[in-house]
Amino acid sequence: HDHGEHEGRKPVPSPEGIAMLPPDGGPEYNRLVFEKSPYLLQHCGNPVDWYPWGPEAFEKAKRENKPIFLSVGYSTCHWCHVMERESFEKQDAADVLNKYFVSVKVDREERPDVDRVYMMFVQATTGGGGWPMSVWMTPDLKPFVGGTYFPPNDAHGRPGFKTILRQIARAWEEQHDQILAAGDQVVEQLRRSAAVSSTADATLGKELLDLTYRQIRSSYEPRYGGFGGAPKFPRPCAPNFMLRYYARSGDRDALNMTLFTLDKMDDGGMHDHLGGGFHRYSVDNEWHVPHFEKMLYDQGQLVGTYLEAYQITRQARYARVASNILEYVMRDMTGKHGQFYSAEDADSPIPENPEEQAEGAFYVWEHGQIAEHLAPDNVDVFNYYYDVAKGSNVSSDPHGEFKNKNVLIVRRSLKETAAAHSKTPDEIEQILAASRKKLLAIRGERPRPHLDDKTITSWNGLMISGFARAHAVLGDPRYLAAARRATQFIRDNLYSRETGTLLRRYRDGEAAINGYVDDYAYLIQALLDLYEADFNIEDLTWAAALQRKQNELFFDASSGGYFNTAGKDASILIRMKEDYDGAEPSPNSIALMNLSRLAQVLNDDDFSRHADRTLDAFSQRLQRAPHAMPQMMAALEFRLNKPRQVIIAGKPGSPDTEALLKALHTEYVPNKVLMLADGAEGQRELARHIEVIGAMKMLDGKATVYVCEDYTCQLPTTEVGKMIELLTGRSGG
Repeated sequence: HDHGEHEGRKPVPSPEGIAMLPPDGGPEYNRLVFEKSPYLLQHCGNPVDWYPWGPEAFEKAKRENKPIFLSVGYSTCHWCHVMERESFEKQDAADVLNKYFVSVKVDREERPDVDRVYMMFVQATTGGGGWPMSVWMTPDLKPFVGGTYFPPNDAHGRPGFKTILRQIARAWEEQHDQILAAGDQVVEQLRRSAAVSSTADATLGKELLDLTYRQIRSSYEPRYGGFGGAPKFPRPCAPNFMLRYYARSGDRDALNMTLFTLDKMDDGGMHDHLGGGFHRYSVDNEWHVPHFEKMLYDQGQLVGTYLEAYQITRQARYARVASNILEYVMRDMTGKHGQFYSAEDADSPIPENPEEQAEGAFYVWEHGQIAEHLAPDNVDVFNYYYDVAKGSNVSSDPHGEFKNKNVLIVRRSLKETAAAHSKTPDEIEQILAASRKKLLAIRGERPRPHLDDKTITSWNGLMISGFARAHAVLGDPRYLAAARRATQFIRDNLYSRETGTLLRRYRDGEAAINGYVDDYAYLIQALLDLYEADFNIEDLTWAAALQRKQNELFFDASSGGYFNTAGKDASILIRMKEDYDGAEPSPNSIALMNLSRLAQVLNDDDFSRHADRTLDAFSQRLQRAPHAMPQMMAALEFRLNKPRQVIIAGKPGSPDTEALLKALHTEYVPNKVLMLADGAEGQRELARHIEVIGAMKMLDGKATVYVCEDYTCQLPTTEVGKMIELLTGRSGG
């Protein structure tokens, strides 16, 4: 390819089997044109001479003695788009980058191992982090300057991107040896801070659960719900712990804070009231104005959280929210082979001016647009309920992004709306449902946000769990079918039967990148949830095989716990262990729960030992700041509370078996494992691990439930009410 005369840019050889690009008269491309990542492909037309992460870039930096400029982001990241438009698409910035640096572009969703190492550096040196992440490194990959988004030009006494580039280039020339020495010191300090030291004699008991609760409670925002102030993230791990704490302690505050938060998230603009699903976070305290991107990992986790709220309260609204998320994912985030896509962008083309993009353009409404499409009576009801104003309903709009625009939010109840319009709540609900359907169809004609259509194994695991659990609780067979298709897709495309290993990413016919620990942990969790949803014994067998492979590849034999990587890639300078339960749960937290569940179902001491050692590895951090690891605390709660083994002896799909299962799944009993003694292959496989299961039979030809603890079982029963009493201590029926 002729890339022109730009300094440092060379023709890119075309990989075998790929047509030469660009076509005659087409735009210029850099090396990223041969990548599969949507984020990297977004930058393939930049005048910057980008390289993907890999030896070609590193060798060039060493050969030419140039620092590396590392830019990390993802394809649905608003500020990544801004920095690209302002700097990477501009020839003047590209000229400086191409002359003095080797520029490397990384998709953090494909390469979380790269992202985590340098994000730790940026957070340690600047006190904050985020994307796009910008890091300058020595040719041997040691960071010495870092930050996030940089504006293009000097302003308000702060240097712009080009100024910073020139300052760093000058420093590289004039203080070369000091920078190399500083890079060595930085990596050494990062290694020390990343080390996780265990305290084998630590007592991790009920007191720690109480401390976790108190710490999370202290961050509660009582006016609009949520744990922490604006910007407000859903972070499902926190409500998940709080619901378990309520089930254990009976503390109504734990339940009420959580339900109020879920209600306000449901009502807020962060929830897509027309299309279902949740946006990434709210920029304000009221959950009103979101950062509009939608991530698969949020949808998968939030389904589970709302289902648990439904199990506890039996309030239909929580089931409705879970169903709306799943409908959105099936409609907009599912590929033709059943795989789940990664994300939808915050930005989208402005309908009146498709050449320009704006954040949220796809989702916001002008008062006149609603009036144009709904009947007059329905307009008043809809606008009253969703707080639509003639101007804008966004109170704080410093950049003028929402002039005459409304972000739908529920500020009044159905009852209040009914009273104001002299109708019944049922009539109001019918009007709103019809209006939402109409406006969703109208919205569907707008230019859609960019879809990141890569398939990430770990995120598919979270979403499979959501669908599997929804099938169990709500009984919709479509949910089970969606979970099964996605699981089969991973098995066919991202799993090697020969080596027993997973790959992380599939896109456009290519599976690539060795799986990380979260790919294993989240998929194992999905398989365990899927087994409990329809009792296909192969799910359990595959989960156990993947857990053994995870132990082999990632377990730290000396200190316990799981590394993020298998340690085979020399370009990853620090082998880290993730412990923070953030937007995604820590793979160590999920692994602890998986090991505990597998140890119960398979009576496997090895899984139990790995669980104990994982808990030991993080004991110091847990005692210091358990609120940072609520998902691990949920797993600890599972272990402390002596989980029950619930075995149903019955024919799969028969009415009496289904009646027991339906009643069981309607209850919130987080500390249990569930098995089916089906009188066939499934029961024989379970009996290989736990002999007593082999003898479990139906009584009087009816489906029968055995409730056990450490495989010491209560008297079996065929009655739903008795089963509920055995599990919850209260009479059911």
